Amino acid sequence: MITVEEHRERILAAVHPLDAVHLPLQGALGRILREPVRSAVDLPLFDNSAMDGFAVRFADVAEASADSPVTLDVVADMPAGSPADPAFGPGQAVRIMTGAPVPRDADAIVPFEDTAEGLADSLGSIRVIAAPRARGAHIRPQAEECHAGDEILPAGAELGGRQLAAAAAAGVQEVVVSRVPRVAVISTGDELRPPGEPLERGQIPESNSTLLQGLCRENGAEVVLTTSVSDDGDGLRAALTGSATLGADVVITSGGVSEGAYEVVKNVARMQFDKVAMQPGKPQGFGDGEPLLFGLPGNPVSVAVSFEVFVRPALRAMQGAAELDRLVVRLPVIQAWRTPAGRRQYRPVLVTREGVRPASSGGSHLAASLGRAEAYAIVPAEVDRVEVGDVVDVMLVP
Repeated sequence: MITVEEHRERILAAVHPLDAVHLPLQGALGRILREPVRSAVDLPLFDNSAMDGFAVRFADVAEASADSPVTLDVVADMPAGSPADPAFGPGQAVRIMTGAPVPRDADAIVPFEDTAEGLADSLGSIRVIAAPRARGAHIRPQAEECHAGDEILPAGAELGGRQLAAAAAAGVQEVVVSRVPRVAVISTGDELRPPGEPLERGQIPESNSTLLQGLCRENGAEVVLTTSVSDDGDGLRAALTGSATLGADVVITSGGVSEGAYEVVKNVARMQFDKVAMQPGKPQGFGDGEPLLFGLPGNPVSVAVSFEVFVRPALRAMQGAAELDRLVVRLPVIQAWRTPAGRRQYRPVLVTREGVRPASSGGSHLAASLGRAEAYAIVPAEVDRVEVGDVVDVMLVP
């Protein structure tokens, strides 16, 4: 057997970056940046008020208190979005709303709640009953967060809603991202039938294509072909040809890679086949070139684990992602289980406030139990049993 790292390194060495494309922000959700995003403006663009209240001269109100209020005349009103810059002198103030530009004569903001009258009587004279903590209080200074031209998102970042909002706030209209990988998904096996169809003895509902299609789409890929083929070889040959015609960057097969008499992927596909020291997912196939070929085992849990460990990092590397792997945390075990000798285990687990416990009895064929799993516990090959209280690495999955 080869190690997980050996198989993974072979895969990543064969990955080539996809083309970069320019997209408007509205079309870039889920994409991965190929170039940094730089702010088009200062953030904030100008000194602005952090509170609803009054723009004042700090010297006028530095000694204000409830016992010794300071009276100021309100000479102007500044709503958010106003372009005005009203001048005012000692003993005067400007009513101002959150986000409005701070007048150049002001060097502090007094919130409504620090005046005797508050908002109710705020356009005549006001009595300040609490002094600002310092000059500049409640003022958001221009370029406090960044200057125009500063990098706000690095190349390799994935664009979610927060990242797109950050770019929009920085005045950016367009980003440079990776083209999405095009993936073909092929399930193999004479026993497979579409979900919902009547089943004869020996037949089972086909779920791997649904699993892989969903995982690929969750990770930024476009699925250009989804099909199920028999073990005679003709269907697989046709599907591989069709994948190339559709411009697939990656082809993922499930089943047909083990030691049986009807291993169609082994018999037909241009891949190198290895036994990897992991459980589940020991039989693995991979072919470099265009498209990349992944030959995954047929049991659903093996498919899911193999995708996370080998396929997902490749898809993300193709898109230039800075982070190829899921977040791994250390959590305690609250229910013991056995592990296979000499193989790293990826055990589907449930995550609770107390720790993790297995999501099923452990078989790689238990597809329904896979749907409950929230993570994979990663147990080293030299460990043969996980006990309650042990702390293990846990790969979090959505």
